[in-house]
Amino acid sequence: MSKKIFTEKEITLLSNNPYVKSVSSKGITYTDDFKRLFISENEKGKLPREIFEECGFDIDVLGMYRVRSAGKRWRATYRDNGIMGLKDTRGESSGRPLTRELTLEEKYARLEAQNNLLKAENELLKKIRFAERGLKGNR
Repeated sequence: MSKKIFTEKEITLLSNNPYVKSVSSKGITYTDDFKRLFISENEKGKLPREIFEECGFDIDVLGMYRVRSAGKRWRATYRDNGIMGLKDTRGESSGRPLTRELTLEEKYARLEAQNNLLKAENELLKKIRFAERGLKGNR
């Protein structure tokens, strides 16, 4: 982790960038869109510094160490897990996994929730297919 501490002025400057999700005096969280953009541009042969500069970041504020390490981390994650590995899942996780045995009611509730999710997903896919058929008919 970089030892650079951001000043209030730098925090304000960074938080105005559309590719920044949040920033504190010690760290910066980039948007998932920026991570995907970074990977696609990097695969085209652009250097991490160029990508950050083109997206409106001041390298003197961020520091080259932070730019290089973010790029290295994202490339490794992308290589191992694909595009979904770049997604920030910190808000979605409920913490420590459950280790105790579930009761019958809890198992039923989980299966019911999973079933409802799958039903909603199927409805969405039906709507997408219907919309695609409508587009093909208009051509």
